[in-house]
Amino acid sequence: MANITFSSPRMAKDVTVYAVAGDRGTILAVAKQHKIPIPFDCQDGDCASCLVEVSHLNAKTKYSKYGIALTEKEKEVLKQLHKITKEEIYEAEVNDMPPRYRLACQCFVRNEDILVRFEGDETLPVQTPHITHAAKHFTGGIEIGSVQEFLGYAVKVEEDAAIHFDGLAEKMAECGNVEVTKLFRQLAAFSRLHLAEAKAQAGTLAPDLVLPPDYVWPEQVSPERTSLMAGDPTLTRLDALKAALQGEKRGYAFYLTVVAKSRVPEIKNLAKVFVREEVEHVKILEAWITREE
Repeated sequence: MANITFSSPRMAKDVTVYAVAGDRGTILAVAKQHKIPIPFDCQDGDCASCLVEVSHLNAKTKYSKYGIALTEKEKEVLKQLHKITKEEIYEAEVNDMPPRYRLACQCFVRNEDILVRFEGDETLPVQTPHITHAAKHFTGGIEIGSVQEFLGYAVKVEEDAAIHFDGLAEKMAECGNVEVTKLFRQLAAFSRLHLAEAKAQAGTLAPDLVLPPDYVWPEQVSPERTSLMAGDPTLTRLDALKAALQGEKRGYAFYLTVVAKSRVPEIKNLAKVFVREEVEHVKILEAWITREE
């Protein structure tokens, strides 16, 4: 028995489904049953259209995962796509450990909860995060009543992100992870550019800006902060970029929620400007991740 969460830019929200291990076979079969738009052309592993990234949610170590038998066909396809490393090939052949990327038509459901990420059909538009139509009637959460208050939140989001990345750079330097230290310093500079943009907006519309305290946020921290909190000598550039991308996506979702909830036209129009900017920030990080991969 397993919970399988599907996530894709072509889906408005993540979808979690319940599956019985071995009952319906592969991840692709489960996806088709629940109308999850994983592309498939051949269904036998030749076309590689159903490439997915599988994360094991409850595996405390890499050897906590269920063993797999990676077929020669799937291994060769992943090699051709540059989606499997030498270390992953060794682990698959010697220890039966699954690689990060799989073909959904070849990956069988096991008794473990997993997150399945996929790009989807690139001819389809990228979906915005799902926001219920009831959002405008919801009275809880963060309530923003003026343009000045909104700009205070915007400046706080970018300022916290810059401070957070600076702090992570120092911690990575202390533990000797030079490569990721450079990356976090670059991301901090990137956030300060965004901060300058937010302050420029605030300078003309809200000269007496008041920043909100941390306790107003649902998780006690502003949305663009990552889940990384300490130095890690094993953290890679790719993992750091993906953590930063999740933060940018949360920032994007915050502004999108303001657009959906606000009853003040001036706030909605200004929030839409920030939504467009966050979309560009997300695209930049996604491009960096693509180059890194």
